[in-house]
Amino acid sequence: MDTTQLQRYLDELLDAARFKDYCPNGLQVEGASEVSKIVCGVSASLALIEAAIERGAQALLVHHGWFWRGEDGRVTGTRRARMARVLAHDINLFAYHLPLDAHPELGNNARLGSLLDFRPTGTTGEQGLIWLGEPEQPATAAALCMRTGSVLGRTPLLVGDAQRVVRRVAWCTGAAQGYFEQAIDAGVDLFISGEISEPTAHLARESGVPYIAAGHHATERYGVKALGAHLAERFGLTVEFVDIDNPA
Repeated sequence: MDTTQLQRYLDELLDAARFKDYCPNGLQVEGASEVSKIVCGVSASLALIEAAIERGAQALLVHHGWFWRGEDGRVTGTRRARMARVLAHDINLFAYHLPLDAHPELGNNARLGSLLDFRPTGTTGEQGLIWLGEPEQPATAAALCMRTGSVLGRTPLLVGDAQRVVRRVAWCTGAAQGYFEQAIDAGVDLFISGEISEPTAHLARESGVPYIAAGHHATERYGVKALGAHLAERFGLTVEFVDIDNPA
């Protein structure tokens, strides 16, 4: 598949231009002009790059790419090591951050909600990134925490009222603890995200709305995996998801 065609398709599918983001979305590093094999994963780490090289991929598709706002832009140290490997092997690096969180079918929030059997009812918050919904049936926050851990294969952290019955739930994958107050204002009984910060625990206890931190990496594996499967089915590309372990 022509790289330019692939770039155009991904940008349009994920509506990349709509989002105000912390990094450039789309083709971050240009490589081979034709793509037949893609390796996808959560973050463009050196380990994932090496996996792409080993598999002979012409493209790497990730959620967390490079060139984050506020970073030191000098190409030294680990940045140089990563970039050198990508350029030496003519690998295209595609990265989609908020567009991949938000996509209504293939996005991280959509996939996490589906895995947890939540029925989506809408979105709220900045750029519609907080998803709202209902569990399959009312359950305590503790029970939903156990289910989340079972589904994700990682023990989540629950703070706040573990016995609160959850009929309305909000979730946003990754580092979305800053959206907790917006979720509370939406009238939910529980908020699920990936990370937790020191103020989050106090807010959960004082508001009465419990909070589940299920892991940044753990909650964001599923969007890029679904996107890769979509590309394989639509274009007949060879796509492999490689999960580089990350406890965060």
